[in-house]
Amino acid sequence: MMRGGGNMNNMMKQMQKMQKDMAKAQEELKEKRVEGTAGGGMVTVITNGHKEILEVNIKEEVVDPDDVEMLQDLVLAATNDALKKVDELVNQDMGKFTKGLNIPGLF
Repeated sequence: MMRGGGNMNNMMKQMQKMQKDMAKAQEELKEKRVEGTAGGGMVTVITNGHKEILEVNIKEEVVDPDDVEMLQDLVLAATNDALKKVDELVNQDMGKFTKGLNIPGLF
């Protein structure tokens, strides 16, 4: 009779549960909204947890036809702020599955 088979079965069940939980958490990330801002809130970019840009909002008073470059910089800064916050959200939400594991490129 083989010993330790029960432990292997338990480990496989735990791995399957973890995969299912990770897939659910990934799907939930798509529903979460993250906002990045620049220029004291003059430009906001809203994205979801899958890094899809959902909205770009620009306050009218920041629009200066003589300084388009500043507006471009604000949009870029707000977008990068939003994407950085998404990375933090993903690490927070998905990190619980990889505690103690060092798997490069997993998340």
